[in-house]
Amino acid sequence: MKRVAIIGSGQTDHTGSRPDVTGAELIQEAVSRAFENTGLKRKDIDAVVIGNMDHFEGINGVELWSIDGNAGFLKPTIKLTTGGTTGSTLAIAGYHLVASGFFERLLVIGWEKNSESDTTGAITTAFDPVWDRMVFAGAVAGLAAEAMAYCHRYGATAKDAARVAARDRKNALNNPHAHLKKEITVEEVLRSPLISDPLRIWDMCPRTDGACAVIFAGEDAAEKLSSKPAWILATADRHPYTYACDVDFSSLHSLEQASREAYRMAGIKEPLKEIDAMELYLPYSYAGLSWIEALGLAKPGEGPKLVWDGATDMAGELPVNPSGGVISTNPIGATGLIRAAECALQISGKAGARQVPDVKIALSTGFGGCFWSDVLIYGQKKP
Repeated sequence: MKRVAIIGSGQTDHTGSRPDVTGAELIQEAVSRAFENTGLKRKDIDAVVIGNMDHFEGINGVELWSIDGNAGFLKPTIKLTTGGTTGSTLAIAGYHLVASGFFERLLVIGWEKNSESDTTGAITTAFDPVWDRMVFAGAVAGLAAEAMAYCHRYGATAKDAARVAARDRKNALNNPHAHLKKEITVEEVLRSPLISDPLRIWDMCPRTDGACAVIFAGEDAAEKLSSKPAWILATADRHPYTYACDVDFSSLHSLEQASREAYRMAGIKEPLKEIDAMELYLPYSYAGLSWIEALGLAKPGEGPKLVWDGATDMAGELPVNPSGGVISTNPIGATGLIRAAECALQISGKAGARQVPDVKIALSTGFGGCFWSDVLIYGQKKP
């Protein structure tokens, strides 16, 4: 098995609506920036992997109709979609396709034009029509149920969650690609309109148009093409549930299981002390409390204390979402891949104003509702 690294990436400048471009043109912007950042050209790429939430837009076959923008003309081109984890699935697939020896230099693309989709309608109709559809009305209601269960079990409050939203939106000010770049206070989050108890508007992520392209390379090419590649140390995935009625909403057990496997593979025993930065797929503020517990950073019910102590702030022991995270930017098919790209930037020291000093190990996650989670770990040193 070959060792694999991320050698570069490109993102669009994300926003709520891009009526000025087609999907193919949006994809092309990210691909062009990835090539510019690495010095590569289309001819240097062996294959393309691409994905989005095609169920949202109602347009299938993106690997075909975006060919002018995705650099896949006359190259093997693969399309993947796994719901909310599409972006992180793309990253994991990129790793395995290179590690297996199939390809040496692989272009991986995630994208979404949420302005042209119906997210709630798509999510609702994706569920079982008898057991789940009538009680799981889109993403917001499911996340509200999870937040309520966690607060009921551990006594967390809306103010605790608002601290997470304020942290990530502040971090986004340093990210030129972020969608929402306006600092908000805890009090402003608590005053924003209630949308599904206990969630308020500023507890939630936006709907974003954007794309991200990441280039994976085998060890021989990586060391020639990059002076500081971000090596993939571990990947893990868990999907333990089928029906919404099976789920324990008070904790994200899929993330707990996936992270433990990834830690074992990477040799990490104390994640809070050994990991230097995390890019977590947190689509809403309450996730920033309970999911750091699932990741083993705090004991059950102690996530709020870790957040209030400042441990996850930019100057803290383990900065979370230096990019501003999903609460600031959410082109769904690209969201998990953006987390991978941001971790690679941190490892390579190229994150600009959002750079965390001396990042040797970073971790990203992907999220697919309460059902499944992906975890990837990156390092400065070759595994």
